[in-house]
Amino acid sequence: MERECCLAMLVTLIGGAALLACGWWPAANLEACGARRAEKVAWRRIWMPAAPALAIAAALCGWALVEPDPVPEKVPWSLALMTIPFALLFARTALRGAAALLAIQDDPAIATVGLLRPWIVFSPKLAKGLSDRQIEAALEHERAHMRHRDPLRIWLAQFAADLQWPWPQARERLDAWLVALELARDEETRAAGIDGADLAEAILASARFAGRTNLAMQAALAGKPSRLKERIQRLLDPPPSDSQKSEPSSYGLLLLLAPAFALALVSGALFGERLVRALFWIAA
Repeated sequence: MERECCLAMLVTLIGGAALLACGWWPAANLEACGARRAEKVAWRRIWMPAAPALAIAAALCGWALVEPDPVPEKVPWSLALMTIPFALLFARTALRGAAALLAIQDDPAIATVGLLRPWIVFSPKLAKGLSDRQIEAALEHERAHMRHRDPLRIWLAQFAADLQWPWPQARERLDAWLVALELARDEETRAAGIDGADLAEAILASARFAGRTNLAMQAALAGKPSRLKERIQRLLDPPPSDSQKSEPSSYGLLLLLAPAFALALVSGALFGERLVRALFWIAA
């Protein structure tokens, strides 16, 4: 078998098994966190179950760098058969991701759309029913979504949750993050000087206009209807005393993970051959 095909099969099999083993990871308890901190915690919870699979993929890539092409040993058929369920899961995830990109979207009232270059769409029909202050509140909320490239992050988060199907915890982590995301952008909007009551009115008007949840490529103002009452109450309450404090960047987590993945790559180059040969022997 060609080295690249063998690598793809091993990543699918072992990485898929690692995703399945870690998919039970529960959603975080975010009640004691501030909105922006809760969003970052929930975002990390979505990706933590995927970290072992990524480390395994890095180690297998290290093995492939020193492995001759084609692979000298014959790959057992039993190993290829075990890969099929995980390959189907990856194919399902890819199809759902593509469908989200190609979906025909109705009038979103007001939302941030676009993965790589986000922009704001604002329905003129909705704008006619809002005051100037409410329009500015809605636009400032969507500008916050633009700054953080939230449509792309929503699509990636849904992709990660689909990879961990059928664990219900994967969907719970995604839903918890989507709720925290809107609360964090509300808090950021108020920190920019927008009155909470104006933003609350804009959210209610958008919810009445749209009458649905946001789609995969949208960061919509109305957010999830099930938590609308909580959002409105938080906007009408005085802002928290620490709302002006900036939370640490998520890039710090990447700086911590990068050496771990580099170590996995080196370990795969040094010891991967023995482990892969042992796997072939067990499967045979």
